[in-house]
Amino acid sequence: MVPKIIKTTTETGVVHFAVNGLSEKDWHLVKEMSECYPCIVPNFGLHPWFITERTPNWLKTLRGFLESTPAAAVGEIGLDKGSFGRKIDFADQVDVCRQQLQLAKELERPASIHCVRAFGDLLELLKSAGPVPAGFILHSYLGSAEMVPEFAKLGAYFSFSGFLMSMKEIKAKKMLKSIPKDRILLETDAPDALPKLSNPDSLYLIEKEASSADGTSSGGINDGNPSEKSPEEDKGNEQQAEEIHNHPANIHHVLSYVASLLELTKEELAEISFANASRLFSYEGSKVPVLCLTKLPWWLCVQGGPLQVLK
Repeated sequence: MVPKIIKTTTETGVVHFAVNGLSEKDWHLVKEMSECYPCIVPNFGLHPWFITERTPNWLKTLRGFLESTPAAAVGEIGLDKGSFGRKIDFADQVDVCRQQLQLAKELERPASIHCVRAFGDLLELLKSAGPVPAGFILHSYLGSAEMVPEFAKLGAYFSFSGFLMSMKEIKAKKMLKSIPKDRILLETDAPDALPKLSNPDSLYLIEKEASSADGTSSGGINDGNPSEKSPEEDKGNEQQAEEIHNHPANIHHVLSYVASLLELTKEELAEISFANASRLFSYEGSKVPVLCLTKLPWWLCVQGGPLQVLK
C-alpha cells in the first residue's frame, strides 16, 4: 500500500511526510522506509505507551539510529495520563521523556511530543530540562490558549490534526489565535484523527486491505472518544467494529478548517505552515530544503511504524 498512498498524497501537492517510530521494534522499519522513499522524513523515539517494553540498551540503540541517520528527528516521545497512559508508571514516563529530550538537544534535532492530560507536567519537565534549541512539536495540540506563551518560549511549535474538530469551535478559535503565526504546523496524524466533515464523501480513506488481520487498528495509539471526553485534555480514537483509517491526503481538510478559524485563506495558511515546517526540519543532514517556500502544504505527522501505518 505504501507506493499507492504516497502517490495519491503527493498528487494533491504534499511534498514530504514525517514518519514517527514508537519503539525499538519499529525504528528499523522507519529507517528502511526513509531509505526507500526520499519524501519520508524519519523520526525515532520511544512513545510513553511502549516504555515498559524497552530493553536495557534502548537509549544507546536510539542514539545509534539518530547518529547513523542525519535526516532523522526525535519522535514520538511524550507523557500520557489518558485512559491507557495512566496504567504506565508516570515517573518512568517522565524519566524516559527527559532522556530523549536531552538526546535531541545534544544532537540538535527537533522532537515530536505526544501529550495527553499532562500539559502541566510537560511544561514543568521542559522548564527543568531547558529550551530545546532545534525546537519541538506539540503534535495534535489540544491544550489551552493560556499555556501557549510558556510553551512557545521554550521552543514549541503547535501542530493541528483532525482532532481539532472535536474541540468546541469557540475554544479552538481562541487557542489558535493565541499561537504566533511562525509556530503553526499542520498534520494528519494518519491513520488516526479522521476529520469530521459534513460531507465525508470528500475524504480520502485507506482501503480495508491496509488494516491488520484481526480487524484492529493498524497503527492508532490514541484512546477514548473525543465526543465523550474533554478534547482539550485528551486525544481520542473511537473504537469501532470496522476500522476506518485516515489518509495523509486529508491534510487539505485540516488546512481548510484551521484557515477558516484563523480567518485566513487556505493559500495563506499553507504558505505559513510550509515555511514553519521547512525551518523546523532544515537541520544539518535533513532532507528538507531551507525555507523553500511554496503555497502547497506538506507537514504530515504519520504516527506509527511504516508497516503498522502503511501496509
